[in-house]
This record gives sequence, C-alpha cells and structure tokens, in this order.
Amino acid sequence: MWEIYAYQNNDSLFGILNAIAAITGAASYASAIGLVAVCGFFAALLAYALVPQKLQGWYWLASVTLVLSVLLVPKVTVGIVDKTGMSAVTVVGNVPFGLAVFGSLTSTVGNTLTELYETAMQALPGIAELPAELSYQRNGLMFGNRMIRETSKLVFQNPGFRLDMINFINNCTMYDLASGDLSPEAFATSDDVWSLMASPNPARFTPISDSSGAMTVMPCTDAYVNLNGRLPTQLNLLQGILAQRMNPTLPGTAAAAVIAGQIQQAYIKNGIADAAADAAGIIRQNAMINALNDTSVVVGQKINDPASILLAVGRAQAVAQINASWINNGKVAEQALPVLRNSIEAITYAIFPVVILLLMLTSGRETMVGLKNYVSVLIWIQLWPPLYAILNYMATIYAARDLAAAASVGGGASALSISTASSIYSGAISGEAVVGWMTMSIPIIAWAALKRMETLGTALISGVQSLQSSISSTSAGAALGNLSMGNTSMDQVSLAPMRTSAFFKSWQDNTTGTKYTSNVASGLTAAKALANEGPVSRVIDTKVTQQHVEAASRSMVAAKAESLAASRDKAAALSDALVYANGRSSARNRTDGITTSSSESVGEKIGELMQIAKSVAASTGASEQQVASVAFGGSSTLSVGLPGALRKLSPVDVNAQIYGRSGKEYSASAQKLDQQIDSALSSEDKAKYKAFSDSVSRNTGVITSILNDDRNGREKAARLTESVTRSDRAEASLREQAEVTESLVAAYARGESISKDLAKDPRNIELFEQLLAGGKTGSAAELIRLESYLGNIARMPVHINSPGGLPTSFIDVKDEYLRLKSEKDLNPDVDKVWNSYGERIKPTPTHNRSPMARHGSQAKGTSVRQEMAEKGVELSQHMKELQARFDAEQVHRTAGNHVASGQSLFGKVNDQVKNDPDVVAERMKELTKKIESKWKK
Repeated sequence: MWEIYAYQNNDSLFGILNAIAAITGAASYASAIGLVAVCGFFAALLAYALVPQKLQGWYWLASVTLVLSVLLVPKVTVGIVDKTGMSAVTVVGNVPFGLAVFGSLTSTVGNTLTELYETAMQALPGIAELPAELSYQRNGLMFGNRMIRETSKLVFQNPGFRLDMINFINNCTMYDLASGDLSPEAFATSDDVWSLMASPNPARFTPISDSSGAMTVMPCTDAYVNLNGRLPTQLNLLQGILAQRMNPTLPGTAAAAVIAGQIQQAYIKNGIADAAADAAGIIRQNAMINALNDTSVVVGQKINDPASILLAVGRAQAVAQINASWINNGKVAEQALPVLRNSIEAITYAIFPVVILLLMLTSGRETMVGLKNYVSVLIWIQLWPPLYAILNYMATIYAARDLAAAASVGGGASALSISTASSIYSGAISGEAVVGWMTMSIPIIAWAALKRMETLGTALISGVQSLQSSISSTSAGAALGNLSMGNTSMDQVSLAPMRTSAFFKSWQDNTTGTKYTSNVASGLTAAKALANEGPVSRVIDTKVTQQHVEAASRSMVAAKAESLAASRDKAAALSDALVYANGRSSARNRTDGITTSSSESVGEKIGELMQIAKSVAASTGASEQQVASVAFGGSSTLSVGLPGALRKLSPVDVNAQIYGRSGKEYSASAQKLDQQIDSALSSEDKAKYKAFSDSVSRNTGVITSILNDDRNGREKAARLTESVTRSDRAEASLREQAEVTESLVAAYARGESISKDLAKDPRNIELFEQLLAGGKTGSAAELIRLESYLGNIARMPVHINSPGGLPTSFIDVKDEYLRLKSEKDLNPDVDKVWNSYGERIKPTPTHNRSPMARHGSQAKGTSVRQEMAEKGVELSQHMKELQARFDAEQVHRTAGNHVASGQSLFGKVNDQVKNDPDVVAERMKELTKKIESKWKK
C-alpha cells in the first residue's frame, strides 16, 4: 500500500482519489483515450512520413506504450495518513499506479523532512525547545499564540452565573478594593484574582440567583461560597468549548483529552505561567478578567452613567481598531495551509487523468518533459510543510520572548493578570500577523528551491517588501486607533460611494449666503438659498382652484351670450339700414373725413343684396328685412332697437324681441323660418352679405352717408354705428375671456401652485423663533396658541398719503391729539362763542330804535316774503305742466298695480307707413332731376 500524508485534508484527498479511480475505470474515459490515441497516431504517422530518419512514429508508439502500461493501467491501493487530525488511515483502491507513485514519493519526502526538523527542534535544550503540542505537524502554525488569543476571549457562558458574578464584583469586591481590605496593587498583578476575592466584607450583600432563576440577597461571604461551588461546572463548559474550537478535526473526546496539555504548554512556553499552573486555573483567570471588564460597563448602565459607558465603549473600540489588522493577518497564518496548500494539492491530483491524455499526444523527450513538470508541481507542494515547520519554530521562539516580556509584573515575575492581559493579547495577535505575512512567501521560496535557488533572492526581497507594507499599514491603524479613542460609530451603512464631478463648481454669496452650483460645460446653474430649518413653518400658498375654473366658465358663458346678442343686434341694424337705404343709393356723394365712396357703387351693392333678399323672401314667405337679418347672421324675429339716449333710460332690455305670437309656438316657428331662409341662401349670397357687413364694420361711413338725409335715417345710422361698436367690443371681450379661461383650465389641470415659506426666510428670524417658542403642550393647546398668534400678526396699515394716513401706533395718536389741541381754531372759548352767537340772534328792543330804523326793518322783511310767494306760484305752475305732459303719455296703473301705457308702437308704425309714400315720392323726384341733369351733361 502506498501512503500519502495529509495535513488536515484527508477527507478531501479521500474524495479526490476515489473520483480519479472511478474516472480512469469508466468506459467513457477509455473512449477518450482511444480518441486521443487515434489523433496521436495520425500525427506521428505524418511526421514519420515527412521525416523518416527521425523516427517520430516509433518514439510516439514507445511513449504511449510506457504511459499506458506504467502510469495508467496498473492499479494500486493508497492509504491517506492524517498528520494533524490523528484519525485512522483511510484506504482508497484502484488508484492509477503513476499517481500513487508520484504522490506517495513526494509526500513521503516532504513528511520525512518535516518530521526530522520538528524532532530535532523538540530535542533542543532550554528555551530553544519546541513542545510537541506546539509543533506544526500536530496543530499547525503558531498554535501557542492562537491558544492565548482564544483563551483571552473566554467569558462565562451561563447568563445567570455571569450576572451573579458581575453583581458580586460590583457589590463586594469593588468596595473591598475601595476600602483597602483588598490591595489594588496585589489584585492588579495577581495571577489568580478569584482566590483574592475569597474574603469579602460580611456586612455587604449581593443578589444571587438559584436554579429556578429567582434572586436571593445574601451576604458577600455566602455569595462567594455559592459562586465557588458553581464555578467548576462553568470552567468545564469553557474548557470543552475551547477544545472543540482549537481542535476542529478531532472527535470531541479526543479534543477534550488533549486540550489541558495544549493550554499548559502554550502558557508555559511563552513564559506567562509556570509549571504549576493547570488548565482550569488559566481558564478561570481569563474568564475573571473579562468579567471584571464587563462589570465596569454593566455598572455604568445600571447607574445611568454615560461617561463610564462612553469610556468603556471608546476603550473597546480603540483596542479593536488597533488589533483588527493583526487579527486579519493572523487568520492568514491560521488558514493558509488548510485552504491554499491543500487546495493546490487536491487540484494537482485531480488533473492526473487529463495529464495522461496530454502525454499521449507527445513522444520521446516531450513526454518526459511533461511528466517532469507534473512531478515538479507535486514536489513544490510537498516542500511547503517543512518550510512551514521551520517558520513555525522560528516564530514560536520569538513570540515566546515577546509574550514573556508582556506578562512581566515586576520583580522578575510573569503572570496573566489584570494589568498584563491586554498587552499579552496584543502581543499574541501581532505575532500571528507577522507570521501570516511570512506564509505568503513560503510558496515563492519553495518554487525557488525547486528551480535550484536561481530566484531565491527575488523571492526573499518580495517577502521583505510584503512585510514592510504590513508594518506600515498596521502602524497607521494603530496610530489611528489611539487618536480616535472614545469615538463611537454605529449602524453606518453606505450603499454607494460618493462621487464629485470636475464639471461642477460651487460658491456661496458673501451677502445673501445663497449657494450656487454651476455646470461649466452647459452653463446650467442652480441656487440653494440660506434658510431657517426647524419643525415650524408659515406658508403662503396660491393656486388655481375649482372655484376659479367655474367662475371663468360662467364669465365665458356670459361673454358668449353678450357676443351672440351683439351679433344679432348688429345683424338687425344692418338689415334695417339696408332696407331703409334701398332706393336712396344714388344720392349725392358724401365724405366723412376718413374715406370717400361713391353712392352709386354703394347703391349697386345695396340693390344687389335687396334683389337676393326679395328672391329668398318670395320663396320662403318671409319679409325682405327678415331675410337680410338672417343673411347678416341674425334672426328673423323683429328686433327693436332704441336710440343710445333712450337705451340708457329704458327699464327693459334694449334687445327685447316683439313677436306676433306668444309662447313656445312662435319661438319654434321663428327658428323654422330662420332655417328655411338659411337653406334658401346660397354660399355666394352669404359671402356677399358678409363682405358688405365687413365693409360696414370697418367703415360705417359707407352707409351712414346715405342714411343721414333725414331724422329717421340718422337714427338708423346711429343705431348701426352703436351696434357695430358693441359687436366689436363683445367679440374682443369673448376672445379675452376665452384666453383667460383656457389658461385657468390648463393651470388647474396641471395642478400649478405658488407657495412661499416665510419662516424659512432668514430675514424673519424673529418670526421663526416665536413659532419655535413654547413648552411641551398637547395638540389642542398648540393649535390654540398658533391661532392666537395668527390673530396678532396683522401687518401695519400702509400710508396712502400723508394727510389721509392712519396712525400706526398709540404714539402717533397721541402726537396727533396734542397737535390738534394746540390749534386755536379747533379749541375756541366755548362761553365766549356762545355769548357772541347770543348777541347776534338776540332781538333789539323797539323802544331803543328810531322810527326810521323800525320802518327800514319792516320794509326789508316784506320784500323777502313777497319773493318767496312768487317762487311758490312759479313752482306750482311748473308741476302742473309736468303733470299734464305725463298724463299725455297715457300712463296709468293696472289692476295689478303695474304701470301701463295706452300708446302703441304699431300705431306709430302705421303712421310712418302712411307718411312714407310722400317721402318716397319726394326722393324719387329729386333722383329724377339728378338723372336728367347728368344726362344733359
């Protein structure tokens, strides 16, 4: 049986070798060998055909035969020997002979060298001796330092016992130290603090928990006896935990059996304990030191002492920050062999089937070179254990001196005490860190040794550089830890790094304090104003609401109604003027100061439009004026237009419609008539009417020059001008209201609003502080306070002008009062003024006056009475005339107490119709004369 030695990786090697045995015995692997052999055969055949004198084909055939017959086909049994776990040898069968030979030979050489080195190191005298428990083959690198580090972290696992111990230290031991019954110096340097605590003050008491968790208060002496009886159980529990932690590859019973010797040798070799120290005492001392440290923190929490808590946290943080890098580097030394070395060894064994396939493609010398390289890798891996053993020995010897110095308590004595625990812990982890960095150079040194030491110098230099880098980074960490002692940072989470861009620049205004951030590429600039920040605000907000939109919609409807009414009024006025102007188009030319037009051309247009109106009227049964009104965009209903002066005084709507019938029946018939007229008008006819309407709208003088011949025509011209003006004004108002409504609706849909927080304005710092002021009150009281504040923050009145300005304060009222009081006209002598007026109205006695004076006075009074009587008669006659004029209007009261008139518009229309023939005849005569005079010319 061939043996392969494993270092904490026997399980993984067992799996790898079994996998190789299964692969090489599988049919698929045989097929792969056949495929590779065919490829190699044709390559060798081609080489032999081209260069037969070099015998490449025969070399290939010999190489394949040797590889298959020697390295692959023979199968042997391999035993895996665990040098660190002390477990039984595991056996694997059907392993290829080549892999078993190469692995066994290289492993045996490496193991032999390692055993020889460590055997010699264990036989050295004095301090140079290496205990077997600290050897590399048994427990790995720096086992003594790792043991010290782990034991330094031991704490009592039972929560009840731990609490009782902390209470005992706080209530008993601390007072013994304060009173001097227990010497602080001896307590700080003792290697067994628990024995020094055995004589507490019996007058003091402390709570102790029983098995059920209930607390019982007892004297400190009884409490010590109780804790001392429960202590061995806790120490056995800690020792079992430490055994499994330090020997993970051993079974529980085996680990428990060897842990005591390991602890003793680790502390004895490093000069921290003497030969009389046992494992239980060392574990108890470490646990008690940690309990004392915990007491200072817990007591600070109990008495709510932030200073002590902050000091404890800061001290722990500083120590952890200093030791963090050392601990991380020590992990490299602790796990380098199991992870790095064993992984490379397993991979090298696992690729053996692939190496066989590659060797079948070579021949002669190339086959031997490939085989040599594979064996060289195995030798390189097996050189690591002896080099690790040497490194472990050197590091252990140096660490022993450092730890012995750290454990010194004075007088040539060394002990694990309260005063030396921290330095021992730091020294242990720092030694591990240095060895951790040195392990990174072991593979390089082993490879250099394999290459006949050609590159050993380069390897050593690279190792020194790594060590220097480690020293500088660790020193920086230590300095930072001392500088930052006492600072606490908890629950800090950084999800993404913070980045700044070179394209942005920022500056702050010296006057306003506003910060500006600008992009130098695009020129885009953002500002951040200086603002107050706090839980209060006073916001002024304005925005478009539903009420604004509804009000704008109502205004829009009103504007549309006004525009429609104005348009109809304009159409009625145009149709009325058109009918009236028909037949008078050949009147004399008139000029209105703006434009000059020919009455003949206007008359032709009017005549053309009237011909269209007549033809449509004949087909629809409507009047010519109704047709013209519809053509101009109005309605066929008769619109009554009042002159401008009467329009303002009229108590009814000036656009009121008078219908021949009443009710809905007539309204429906009127709409039907409008539709008939609109259908009878062609698009060309509508275009002509529209062109005439536009020309009149632009210049009313086109038609008013014809209508101004008589009073009736002037009234129609005035009505036309007024209706055109009204229509233009209504259309302009409609457009403006439409734009306003559209903007309000759009702003409401987007939810736009403008707001300003007055409390954030730095100029309102007093307002901000007033809002912040106030005690711890409820929501209701705070609401009342803010409402009261709102009622008292009214702005001062603004002076409209100096004479009419209102006072802004009581001082202004007082000053105004004093000024007015000093004026003599406003503060006369009341008694004197009263007497003066009394003298003026007091009658003069008749017996004191002369006869001429009495006669003059009587004459003057008689003339005044006569004048008043004449005025009264004149006013009475005037009132009678007005009453008669009012009665002539035939206005009277109806039975319903409404005002009614006996006059009729239809009567006036009939009178006008009677007078029209005479007027028309006169106008025709004038027109005939003009035609004759022009004809003669």
